[in-house]
Amino acid sequence: MNPYVFMTDSDSDLPYRYVDELDLTMVYMPYMLNGKEYLDDLGRNGKQKEYFDNMRAGAAPVTSLLPTPVYVEYFEPCFQAGKDILFVAFSSQLSSTINNIYAAREELLAKYPERKMIVVDTLSISAPQTILILKAHELYRQGKSMEEVAEWLESNKLRAQAWFTVDDLVYLRRGGRISAVAATVGAMLDLKPIITENRAGKLVSSDKVRGRKAALRMLADKAAEFIDDPAEAMPIILQADAPEDAARLESLIRERVPGLGEIATYYVGPVIGAHCGPGTVAICFFGKERPC
Repeated sequence: MNPYVFMTDSDSDLPYRYVDELDLTMVYMPYMLNGKEYLDDLGRNGKQKEYFDNMRAGAAPVTSLLPTPVYVEYFEPCFQAGKDILFVAFSSQLSSTINNIYAAREELLAKYPERKMIVVDTLSISAPQTILILKAHELYRQGKSMEEVAEWLESNKLRAQAWFTVDDLVYLRRGGRISAVAATVGAMLDLKPIITENRAGKLVSSDKVRGRKAALRMLADKAAEFIDDPAEAMPIILQADAPEDAARLESLIRERVPGLGEIATYYVGPVIGAHCGPGTVAICFFGKERPC
């Protein structure tokens, strides 16, 4: 049995079946919808489509940080049981949440000086984080030490990539990612941004194309450009209630990248979905290092 706990958070959008199959210890992130607070249950309640239907009807979900005392509640039982912790966190560049993780660690290590806790900032969120979690957890199951797994993550985290496009720029405008003028002009010209997670762990616009079909083609082109070994790519298509576009994207990717095995398709989670909106489609994979 491993002397440490492998822990991560729900901003990975890791499907709940992996939580059950791997007996993962998860931190569940909060969001508010129509004035009520929920925790992201990774699709366990089967209401992903309903969530995006609510957004199409005008609901504006709000995300928030987990406070330090909540992280203490997650971490302390592990220390009490004599276990160390490896925490695989979502990008520090997309939220200041990681500061509360560090604060909780400092508080608990003062109380349990014999314990250890390593926090890995994956510089990822959603499916790229899922890919890193699944690959690192395989090492954990092989009995690798906490330091060895953390070192693998640090050495390989920039190989987890995401390329996505949104259907409606209003959600990026609400989140402050683009200005109101840019959103209006973009909508008038049917411009679709191609967004990626960069080397710093931020979401940045890589390109703009006109029309949805062109955007899907460019996502497939990015997969073809940056997948170097189809056998280890672990491709994941994310969709925010856009199943037909997800299927079209899979077909385009298979045309461009021979030898790919299964391409998993998951829903975008509610926390990420609050900022990108319904109709978002992404291709995520493990490949070459991020180009920007």
